[in-house]
Amino acid sequence: MLIFQHDISQISIPQQFTFPFHYTPHPLCVMAAEEVKAYIATQNQWHDELERGKMFGVLVVTDVNGETGYLAAFSGNLAGRNHHERFVPPVFDMLDPDGFFVKEEAGISAINAEIEAIRSSELYASALENHRLTKAEAEKRISDAKKRAKEAKDIRHRRRTEGVTPHEESELTRQSQFEKAELKRLEKALRSKVEACTAEVKMFEDKILKLKVERKLRSAELQRRIFEHFEMLNADGVKKNLCEIFAQTPQGFPPAGAGECAAPKLLQFAYRNNLKPIAMAEFWWGSSPAAEVRHHGCYYPACQGKCGPILAHMLAGLDVEPNPLLTEAAGEPEVVYEDRWLLIVNKPAGMLSVPGKNGNASAYDFARKHLAASAEPLYVHRLDMATSGLLMFAKDKETHKKMCDMFCNRTIRKRYVAILTGEVATDSGTISLPLTADHVNRPQQKVDFENGKDAVTEYVVTSRKDGETRVVFAPLTGRTHQLRVHAAHKLGLNAPIKGDALYGRHAGSRLFLHAQYLEFVHPELGNLICIEKDPDF
Repeated sequence: MLIFQHDISQISIPQQFTFPFHYTPHPLCVMAAEEVKAYIATQNQWHDELERGKMFGVLVVTDVNGETGYLAAFSGNLAGRNHHERFVPPVFDMLDPDGFFVKEEAGISAINAEIEAIRSSELYASALENHRLTKAEAEKRISDAKKRAKEAKDIRHRRRTEGVTPHEESELTRQSQFEKAELKRLEKALRSKVEACTAEVKMFEDKILKLKVERKLRSAELQRRIFEHFEMLNADGVKKNLCEIFAQTPQGFPPAGAGECAAPKLLQFAYRNNLKPIAMAEFWWGSSPAAEVRHHGCYYPACQGKCGPILAHMLAGLDVEPNPLLTEAAGEPEVVYEDRWLLIVNKPAGMLSVPGKNGNASAYDFARKHLAASAEPLYVHRLDMATSGLLMFAKDKETHKKMCDMFCNRTIRKRYVAILTGEVATDSGTISLPLTADHVNRPQQKVDFENGKDAVTEYVVTSRKDGETRVVFAPLTGRTHQLRVHAAHKLGLNAPIKGDALYGRHAGSRLFLHAQYLEFVHPELGNLICIEKDPDF
């Protein structure tokens, strides 16, 4: 346990442990993190690696004597090692030179080397080239033979047209039969030569395939053994390995790297050493990855894909804060436009657009109650739970289809207002960054230029003050978290929306993003409708 270098006597101990997937860092965690950051900054030997980016974590704990301190950890390994002074050890040390992982990995590496040796060998290259040349030669000879046979057939046809005697007809038929037989004999001979070359190539490829199968089996068995050695404790003292933990998940098996993140390392060390977890936070150090949004020094929630099931087990027995995303939003939606066909409301921040799994109140619930028995609301689009602003419902299926088509065809103009943390240098522009789901860090999205869906946003800066920028966004597409990622990503504005716990810094109150304006041609009346509702920030 590390002792705080600063006085913590005036900081209250939290009553509940941090909900790791959405939190505001406790002051003790912030103090611990700042001390860890100061230490990291002095370690010049890690500079280049850390500049590429790494997640660190701190866990505030108390010992059996009631003394408060903290633990620190990094995700994965650092400088090719798992053990470093001031950081907790891994749950299972795969890099132990005497352990089974290093030895088995060496065996798998030997298979890789053997595969590469075959692929790069002169004999294999010669067999491939011989097969290519033999096949090309065979195709050309057969093609030439067929061409000659056709020319001979055309000559026979002309002679028959001019008239031939029975003897000549017999001779022409015999000639035709002979040429067909000769072509078949040639095809058979050449096919035999190609097959011999193919067999020679296949001999090498069979060896490669056999090695690949062996590598796959050994890798899978090694992965299983590794996951079985990650035996995770919880506050009740119950131990489960990763295979047991992930058996009940949809994928049924742990993803690569499970158990190596900072949060599980910290809790495991605390439980093993009779330390009581008090609060936890994780922060990013270094450059942002190409696809994800990570800002140097910012705090981030634990990842769902790798850590979700693990932490669900490891936190059992602790009094954990309730998920703040499940708390009811303050206030209820306000009706800003209504006619026979449409209902548009101003949704408060923190409220779901449509009902979720946990039964929290949603804008849909409000619309249904507002309309009573007169109509069944049909949502035309959605807003993130954290986003406030204009949300549209249709009162009948025909209107719903027409409005959905307008959104799909981008004939509805939308405008959002946001406050960004950081000063954006340009006054206006267009952001085009394709997005896809980040399956490891759900519900986050990431930039993916190969497989992502097109996402385009226009923006205009309206003011800059005290290190913050107020902007107006006009999204031309409607991807999940589009504005949040386009604002925060280093290839976008590189300035996350204020209060964005997923892509920036939690502000403790709300996400400063508001759907301010909708403009469309009414599907029934045909007139232009412009709805505007300013934010309360």
